[in-house]
Amino acid sequence: MPIELTLLGWSTLLGAVHILAAAQVRTRQYGVRWNMGARDEELPPPNPIVGRLTRAQANFFETFPLFAVALLGAVAAGRLGWKTELGAHLFFWARLAYLPVYAAGIPKLRTAIFGVAFLGFVLVLSALLIG
Repeated sequence: MPIELTLLGWSTLLGAVHILAAAQVRTRQYGVRWNMGARDEELPPPNPIVGRLTRAQANFFETFPLFAVALLGAVAAGRLGWKTELGAHLFFWARLAYLPVYAAGIPKLRTAIFGVAFLGFVLVLSALLIG
């Protein structure tokens, strides 16, 4: 199996980690009863860690589908090579670093890490579109 697909699998698992991390801190703030309920009531604003992990989750799910489609397209088109391998590595490892850095509230480093992950996506997309 190509390393790109392995990294896609790990990236998918990382998406689940984002969901669980955000859910855990929201439940810690608002309680299990809120989590298991209809969530119709007005809530106080999220504390900083809840806000950060929720935004990190949203950010991941804004970029991951684009990366996944580009990578699967490259696989289907038979365009795997150094761009897809490097791009998949950059995307996964940067997204892995992004979550704790965002949770810690380190804005400039978070932005730089996002840029590295986005570069990984661009490399994969360029392999699909240009070869």
